[in-house]
Amino acid sequence: MHPMLNTAVKAALLAGKHINRKSLDLDLLTIRAKRENDFVSEVDHAAEQLIIETLLGAYPKHAILAEESGATGESEYQWIIDPLDGTTNYLHGFPQYAVSIALLHKGQLAQGVVYDPARNELFTASRGAGAFLNDRRIRVSKRDKLKSALIGTGFPFRDFTHLDAYLGMFRDLVQQTAGLRRPGSAALDLAWVAAGRTDGFFELGLNAWDIAAGCLLIQEAGGLVSDLQGGETHLKSGHVVAGTPKVFAQLLQALSPHLTPALRQG
Repeated sequence: MHPMLNTAVKAALLAGKHINRKSLDLDLLTIRAKRENDFVSEVDHAAEQLIIETLLGAYPKHAILAEESGATGESEYQWIIDPLDGTTNYLHGFPQYAVSIALLHKGQLAQGVVYDPARNELFTASRGAGAFLNDRRIRVSKRDKLKSALIGTGFPFRDFTHLDAYLGMFRDLVQQTAGLRRPGSAALDLAWVAAGRTDGFFELGLNAWDIAAGCLLIQEAGGLVSDLQGGETHLKSGHVVAGTPKVFAQLLQALSPHLTPALRQG
């Protein structure tokens, strides 16, 4: 395992241990709303601090982009951190949430970790070295037709600017796929595409920390990831499409009629 990936794994496991411990007393947590339908708890902050301390302890000159504390430092290496992706699920005791840590090197995804503490599943990837689940190599599914594909998605919940476009996408894909699923953690949704549990994924208006690690997992597992037009702006725009090579192409085509000018601009 690459030394930087090993450090990210250590950080994710520490955060996951804290998240699991606090899940036993959810009623005692301090929670606040960052904005409508977007919650943060003391667990998010504590897990993020554990991650940052671990990463900077090993690499003190690296930069950080974290969901709760924002961007700090300047370096050709930048860690992108979501300490608890799926906070709303977590606060309800719904076991679908994850720690997500990625490393950008000169703007390119180099390392990625998604850790599911509820299932003790550790997804890892290093650029050019493949993707793994608990040390077992994973690949995207062999599904090649959208009609038989199981597709993950995420409903708009913070920003409803593109709600009408999303509902059009949803309406069409319900009829063109084997099914749509919305578990509630984009990081895990992408990891599950990499592991072949679902065949594709799309969502609008995410943040880089939601998707960075998962995108690398899919690419290293033989899948494809892009923005809504097949380009490479997804980390910036937050609009992301992913899947097996053939399902990915068909998914892009199915979404295309619903792209508004605003969505085309990213």
